[in-house]
Amino acid sequence: MGRALGLVAAAAAVLAALLLSPFVLEDISGSKGVDWNRLSQVGAAYGFTSAIVSALALAGVAASLVVQNRQARAEQVQGIRSYYLELVRMELDDMALYQPVWGTTDIADPRERKRHVYADLMMNYAWMGFEMGTIREPLLRDMLAGMFTGEAGRHYWSRAQISWTASSSGSRIGRRFLAIVDEEHARAIAAGPPAPSAAAPRPPDVPVAGAAPAWRTSVGALIGLATGLALGSLLRNRR
Repeated sequence: MGRALGLVAAAAAVLAALLLSPFVLEDISGSKGVDWNRLSQVGAAYGFTSAIVSALALAGVAASLVVQNRQARAEQVQGIRSYYLELVRMELDDMALYQPVWGTTDIADPRERKRHVYADLMMNYAWMGFEMGTIREPLLRDMLAGMFTGEAGRHYWSRAQISWTASSSGSRIGRRFLAIVDEEHARAIAAGPPAPSAAAPRPPDVPVAGAAPAWRTSVGALIGLATGLALGSLLRNRR
């Protein structure tokens, strides 16, 4: 946008200088009542320069229109991705309720399903940043290298590679993004086995209020049994 506006401003300045040049020449020469027919003949010599300036101005206008079109397109894409992000957040809040809407999956573990959805959000973030230029290629490769060292990241890309290829291979920058992801994935696999995903810690057992430990219950039962037997024997002896 800055380059386009600068080009338009420069073309407008040159055009204004050409239009004002006869008056400037008149002031410099100090002559009044100049023959405008003669000046028009002199001005005809500026025809080639005027055509160049007009072409530059037209090119500047065209460039500004292209930039505006790209900005409008970027805003539309950003709106769609924001809506997608809200859908994914709803899914993460209640996987059992919303996940079947997306179709069946071969991921049985609920924690693994959440990791898959979170990895998808990370990949979309990397793609948006790379597309907009805020995430350069070195940073993108560093992010992917860390992601693919783990088991969850490799499993995600093995499941989602086909859909990413279908959705992002239509543009030059999309094909470049897919190539970088494939390269980092292959490099991680060649480096060795992935780091296993850490299992979720087991929550500590919370004692129930009023409940006695198992050994106390057993001892109490034995004492009660022995007391009952002793009383029974005493009663029989008295009879």
